[in-house]
Amino acid sequence: MSETPAWASTIEWLPLPAVAQLMGETPGRVRRLLDDHHLVAMRVDGALKIPADFLVDDRPLSSLRGTIIVLLDRGFSTDEVVEWLFETEETMGEAPIAVLRAGRKSEVRRIAQSLG
Repeated sequence: MSETPAWASTIEWLPLPAVAQLMGETPGRVRRLLDDHHLVAMRVDGALKIPADFLVDDRPLSSLRGTIIVLLDRGFSTDEVVEWLFETEETMGEAPIAVLRAGRKSEVRRIAQSLG
């Protein structure tokens, strides 16, 4: 089992059952959201977890799916997608997830498309 990276210690992580409960959905529905790239998760402390910042009003951040797909298409693993979203991106001067949550998805996607 791999260790959780140091950067991940600053993130509020939610296990899948907690996400399901917050959303008023079943764990199976949350897994479908992962399969359809509305959300992305990574193993933290041995359990599959989703960053709380990926949810807004107990629903997946609407701009997240397209960004996840762009990054996966650029060859990123799901762990690398999460890492990229939370690490400060030099061009933007802040973490891409913060920029997405501020409603600036075009800026994030433009940069994501140039990666890889």
